[in-house]
Amino acid sequence: MGEKIRGHAITYGDNINTDVIIPARYCTHFDIGYLGEHCMEDLDRDFLKKRRPGDILVVGRNFGCGSSRENAPLAIKGAGMSCIVAKSFARIFYRNAINTGLLIYECEELVEITRDGDLIEVDPETGLLSNLKRSKSFASAHFPEVVREIIALGGMIPFVRKRLGEKR
Repeated sequence: MGEKIRGHAITYGDNINTDVIIPARYCTHFDIGYLGEHCMEDLDRDFLKKRRPGDILVVGRNFGCGSSRENAPLAIKGAGMSCIVAKSFARIFYRNAINTGLLIYECEELVEITRDGDLIEVDPETGLLSNLKRSKSFASAHFPEVVREIIALGGMIPFVRKRLGEKR
């Protein structure tokens, strides 16, 4: 997973559901670019205007609640977000994020001190999360090696393909 990630925070509150991450009317598509063009549009019409590639979503509790659609983490990736830091994730979103290769962290402390635009740094190797504007760092739970490999390879499908290729 390697290098540290730096991006500006885009913040939202609690209980952001998959219906506003990617509205159902777009869920007949799995093209990551198309989904990214519609990410968060029912929650924040200006999301795509204010985000820059590599930015980091910093969100409250139960992020990704609602229906279990893999389109939601794909839309976030397609919008150019490098990762998400949340107080907590809905369990199905958590699993779908890993399956699609979206880097996620749970860290209440970082979320509490972060405001829109703050510069955030994430170290995927150690799980250290830093708000550089506020000079504060926090440890996040560290993924097991196999989960880090799934995310680094871009999700479960590339991971399985690699494993199957190694066994031939």
